[in-house]
Amino acid sequence: MHGLQQLLAFAQTARRGSFAAAARDLGGSPSALAKSVARLEDSLGVKLFHRTTRQVSLTADGERLFHRCERVLAEFDDLQSDASGTRSAPSGTLRIDVPIVYGRRFVMPLLAELHRRHPALQFEVRMDDGFADLVRDGIDLAVRIGELGDSSLVARRIDQQKLIMVASPAYLQAHGQPQRIEDLAAHTAVVFRLHGSGRSRPWQLRQGRRVVELHPPFVIQLNDSEGLADAARLGFGLCQLPDYVVSDELARGELLEVLPAHQPPPMPVSAVMPSGRLLPPRVRVLLDSLAALRDRGG
Repeated sequence: MHGLQQLLAFAQTARRGSFAAAARDLGGSPSALAKSVARLEDSLGVKLFHRTTRQVSLTADGERLFHRCERVLAEFDDLQSDASGTRSAPSGTLRIDVPIVYGRRFVMPLLAELHRRHPALQFEVRMDDGFADLVRDGIDLAVRIGELGDSSLVARRIDQQKLIMVASPAYLQAHGQPQRIEDLAAHTAVVFRLHGSGRSRPWQLRQGRRVVELHPPFVIQLNDSEGLADAARLGFGLCQLPDYVVSDELARGELLEVLPAHQPPPMPVSAVMPSGRLLPPRVRVLLDSLAALRDRGG
């Protein structure tokens, strides 16, 4: 049991990036937690953390141990749940990273329902259109849109996202309705600014059996999807957005879809986790709720 406590101290410190934050989670003192991790390092004969005055980060040996002990601790949680009969009552803090608009429209209502069903659950939600480092930031589950490039993550497809081209009626009346992809060169563009690189996200359009990417010169660039919808509604130009972002504007006639026949294939929406062979009950119950999004028909 003593070794298990050391692993727990190590894993929580790895998730939170500091002894102080991990100590608050576990109900101990930072100094006691640091000593416990130091004893684990001594017993293993390796250095697990790079330490600074403000934070700690995993060494290469620490990364390997963290991925292994996450599975061990998840299995221990499952055994405790089985023994105590609490598997149907998840508890603890669930740390989530979600895209801003998708999180507001779909994930937050799910969390409200989970809170009603499981009042012992607490939520730490980070809304960001960038990609979090799940291990470094201590994230239990993240929602990511698009094809996944990190094979070290465990992923589960939960939904899909359609991209549509839109413009305001006033803009189309003034500049004409494009009929072909080639017609887009004569129009002004509203584009999304990618987090990190600062570049514009290319437009994706289906042309025959292939998908082409366009990098239109823009009249305005924004880093917020709802801001893009506002800019399109105000007549700045053509804009490509997820369908759910502009569903209300389309219903009211404030925006119109452009080139619907060239709409690209839907993009996958996935729930990703640092490890998934054995999931704590709090993560499993959220994952099951997210999987139900596929029934939306989106």
